[in-house]
Amino acid sequence: HLEKAKIKIMPLKFLDAGGSGTTADAISAIHYAVDQGAQVLNNSWGGPEYSAALHEAVAYAYEHKALFVVAAGNVGKNNDLYPMYPSSFDTPNVLSVAASTDWDRLASFSNYGLQSVHVAAPGVSILSTFPGGEVSYLSGTSMAAPFVAGLAALALREAPGLSGFQIKEVILGSGDSFDEFSKKTISGQRVKVVAT
Repeated sequence: HLEKAKIKIMPLKFLDAGGSGTTADAISAIHYAVDQGAQVLNNSWGGPEYSAALHEAVAYAYEHKALFVVAAGNVGKNNDLYPMYPSSFDTPNVLSVAASTDWDRLASFSNYGLQSVHVAAPGVSILSTFPGGEVSYLSGTSMAAPFVAGLAALALREAPGLSGFQIKEVILGSGDSFDEFSKKTISGQRVKVVAT
């Protein structure tokens, strides 16, 4: 007898095969996920243009106690100076993720920000599913963010009454600290699953 999984994944697609999509479709996807009861939203996408409507959608997720995990971006820039959205929104449920190497260094391509990027997670040469049933090794903050979203889902499985903001605080208080990340992220940490 198999036990029913306590964590469910709701894949939503608003980007095409080339990675392009509209802000309106992103907003629709956020609202749909929240309205269906999603408690953790992984957002491995973004761009430099601010959108008040997108900001409101992230706030909508916050009002419904959902955690909004976001890839920090892959251009090696400081998000404090060059914001990326939705990563740089100041909504309390946003958890912005940089990419770390397997040597616990910031990946050369990863965006960072002492005031805007919260934590690092593995993002270099991550074995990933690929179109056509294949697998491939990919790198990016889009690979790092799902590690944090998965960690959040595990934490919520154990403490389902916590809000997204509370889960964010648990994650930011339970990683491994490294000097490199202390100069590049809010928490100074790389996430650690076994400590949460």
